[in-house]
Amino acid sequence: MKSFAFALCLLFATSAQAADWQPSQGHTQIPLWPGKVPDAQPVPGPEAVHSTAEKGELVAGKPYIYVSNVSQPTLTIYSPKGANTGAAVVVFPGGGFEILAMDLEGTEVCDWLTAKGISCVLLKYRVPGAPYDWHCNCRPDNYVIPTMALEDAQRAMGLARFHAAEWHIDPHKVGVLGFSAGGYLVASISTNYQHRLYPAVDAADQESARPDFAVAVYPGHIEKQGSLNPNVPVTGETPPTFLVQAEDDGVDGVDDSLVYYAALKKAGVPVEMHLYAKGGHAFGLRPTKLPITHWPELVTLWLKTIGMIP
Repeated sequence: MKSFAFALCLLFATSAQAADWQPSQGHTQIPLWPGKVPDAQPVPGPEAVHSTAEKGELVAGKPYIYVSNVSQPTLTIYSPKGANTGAAVVVFPGGGFEILAMDLEGTEVCDWLTAKGISCVLLKYRVPGAPYDWHCNCRPDNYVIPTMALEDAQRAMGLARFHAAEWHIDPHKVGVLGFSAGGYLVASISTNYQHRLYPAVDAADQESARPDFAVAVYPGHIEKQGSLNPNVPVTGETPPTFLVQAEDDGVDGVDDSLVYYAALKKAGVPVEMHLYAKGGHAFGLRPTKLPITHWPELVTLWLKTIGMIP
């Protein structure tokens, strides 16, 4: 009996350690890096999947799933349902660089994109990482370059273009979309794409990491004391950008979008911004009575306007 109990405990322990995030049936996640991950940092424990139902935290009446302690980043490809426009979007879930909201700001986004004929490349990037420091549960500098996450984003862009024919993607129509911390990652890769932060691994790293378009939803870390974060060096080559945020966002203030918009306009970058009075933070795509939840329709129209989809 004691040996059975011990075996059962061992099974539960093993299961807990193996509880990494997996996509739904019919989709396969692939390793982002073929070997050693560059600039690897220790994490507090094994990768684990959680539900906000445990804390009673709901978005549009439903909990969401989040993953913690990602040390082995992955990509999951979601192909269009029906007609393929050739466009693709690399999606960066948010979570303050502490965790990743994998359904609210990940798989649910892919469901919307693929229904529009757009390929979705869901990036499970490394967390926790800068600007967040799990050792102190603090943010020594909230505006630093998110090195590990940006390396993963640069690698993901290269892979999307390298596998364009295989994944039925137009390599000239590959954009990015991110939420909150993922929105900062959108701005980071939109302005820090020319030079890889890591030594080239293979031919995929010879492909351009510049997005052809960018969508940042309630982004953070961009506005610094009324000015643009210097680690987001906007130029005339920054890709066309779409911004959406709520004025009552109590996590990442609306000034993040306002300052980024002003910098993009000054540099001559095509930019469209939508601000709403109500909406708060981390609403994802889930429909509510608030007008802000119609932002995906506006993105679809914008993508048509800039020639990314017919």
